[in-house]
Amino acid sequence: MMKERKGNKRGLFVIVSIGVFLISFVGSVLFKMTYISPELRKYSVEWNDEIGSIYTDIAYGDDEANKFDMYVPADSTKETYGLVVYLHAGGFTTGDKADDAKMLQWLCSKGYVAVGINYTLRDDEHPDASVYSQSMEIKAAMPKVVEEAEKLGYTIDKMAISGGSAGGCLALLYAYRDANEAPVPVTMVFEAVGPSSFYPEDWGNYGFDKDTAESREAAAELFGVMAGKEITVDMFGTNIYDEVMKDISALLWVNKDTVPTVMAYGAHDVFQPYLGSVRLNEALEQNGVEHEYFVCEHSGHGLQNDNKVYAEYMEMVEEYLGKYIPVN
Repeated sequence: MMKERKGNKRGLFVIVSIGVFLISFVGSVLFKMTYISPELRKYSVEWNDEIGSIYTDIAYGDDEANKFDMYVPADSTKETYGLVVYLHAGGFTTGDKADDAKMLQWLCSKGYVAVGINYTLRDDEHPDASVYSQSMEIKAAMPKVVEEAEKLGYTIDKMAISGGSAGGCLALLYAYRDANEAPVPVTMVFEAVGPSSFYPEDWGNYGFDKDTAESREAAAELFGVMAGKEITVDMFGTNIYDEVMKDISALLWVNKDTVPTVMAYGAHDVFQPYLGSVRLNEALEQNGVEHEYFVCEHSGHGLQNDNKVYAEYMEMVEEYLGKYIPVN
């Protein structure tokens, strides 16, 4: 009886931990898109035909979610254009490219071809979707994005990728893992609060740092769901675990050739581990990668309590864009 009770308790802990994670991202980063503080007003525009045109729901694959929106500048006379892809938030279970319309419009107003991409969300209809499968859809979309821009008269010669929360995770994966296979050179990445690694000891926000049977089982279950693989508790702390998780761990792809990076994280994030961003910053430093790391000391996942720091992050994003993907 005691053994059965313990098993039930462990199962409940697993279910609660996964449930909290999978819904926690919803709307958190969207705060920055629905509320515009005085410091951030310069990063939004009143969209009109003089800025550009929008092409929506362009297919890049056979699945229902395999669509992207493309924002192209009104001036189509240049020989080449830079592409900036922004991936939406939503905890890998919700969200849509339309959520980032303001960001995409601003990027287009700066002279870039800007694209928001949908990917298959993990939900009741798609219970096998994972961070890995989503990242592979993003990878598959890129050649089609460049091809479609060409059809519209915009030749792409370089690109940056970006996103927030779940989108930040996917952006880092593409920039660090898949850049060598991109249809055009990836010159930089910028992102906010995207998970970059999956070590239980960092995920204290879910109690995974407790090193108990229940917490280790819950961590294995959640990370297995995210990776789309079976994870067992005996893998933790081994090289085997790193190999298994590498497909969705941007941290494990960092090397001296990693693209320049701008990132922002909240010190009190209870949805994804702030300690993971500390690891990422250290890895970038150790490999001599040019990067900027902004910590919002008073904020959680939405970064809502540090508008000045977030504005500094956006200023650095603009600086890096100008340096690594300049508008001709």
